Amino acid sequence: MVTRVLAQFVRGFAMGASDVVPGVSGGTVALILGIYNGLITAIGRGSKALGRLVRGDFGGFVDGMKSVDWMFLIPLLAGIGSAVLILSGIIESALTNHAEAMAGLFFGLVIGSMVVAKNLLKEPNSTHIVITIAVGIVLFFLLGFQSGPVADPNPFLLIAAGALAICAMILPGISGSFILLMIGMYATVLNAVDERIISEIALVGIGAIIGLGLFSSLLNHLLDNYHDTVMAVLLGLMLGSLRVLWPWPNGVGIVGHGDVETVSGTGIELPNGAPTLVPIVLGIVAAIVVIAVSQFAQPAEDH
Repeated sequence: MVTRVLAQFVRGFAMGASDVVPGVSGGTVALILGIYNGLITAIGRGSKALGRLVRGDFGGFVDGMKSVDWMFLIPLLAGIGSAVLILSGIIESALTNHAEAMAGLFFGLVIGSMVVAKNLLKEPNSTHIVITIAVGIVLFFLLGFQSGPVADPNPFLLIAAGALAICAMILPGISGSFILLMIGMYATVLNAVDERIISEIALVGIGAIIGLGLFSSLLNHLLDNYHDTVMAVLLGLMLGSLRVLWPWPNGVGIVGHGDVETVSGTGIELPNGAPTLVPIVLGIVAAIVVIAVSQFAQPAEDH
């Protein structure tokens, strides 16, 4: 019993670590560790129980919560939370002091994750290529209108960020942190966790609960019935997002709470004297590591 709990905590810590960094998704790590099906089952049962509570079916809610494998879920969630609390400060410091290097690292992580997500297509065809390219182009141009990370977001935006991030977390191939970065909320949420800003953390948490309740069943349905189309759309999102991860945009600025310095422009420029070697090397290494780790995904899922 103790061994199972500790092992599950370690798995959760690995998932949490991956979701703090905009690259490998917690869903991909769950797939690698062979717990993805169990995770989806637990989330599905929990969301159904919450749905019954909303409808006023308290008895159904209690029965639904009893059906959740809590010995599987609680240590997993504890591991995820511990990783977020421990690593958020480290990454925030790196963003402050090494903006271009971190952008290069994130760029490589997303490139590697795209390769992982591509390999998750069960029956790839030309239609999926068209979907990926189309979504990527649309997002690339839409992000050109982004003014950079959001400073002092309102409560609604924090709730929405939590809902979107948790949905991304349970999908293989795309991370919750990546979604936060794409919508300009990454620095804000990271700082809230590191500085223990309870009000903002609570709003993000409420959004996460709402996101699971509203979207987990839909996401599961889409993955069951339109798996390859969903993965093609995710690939397109990652492709288009590379615009905001480019290490050398139109300047670097102070953004978000806590004066977190990170790459904030959406224009694409050459380095123009900015450091180039470290971001490029980190990007290449990050992509290689993600691809190498993903090779263990299928054997782990088979166990």
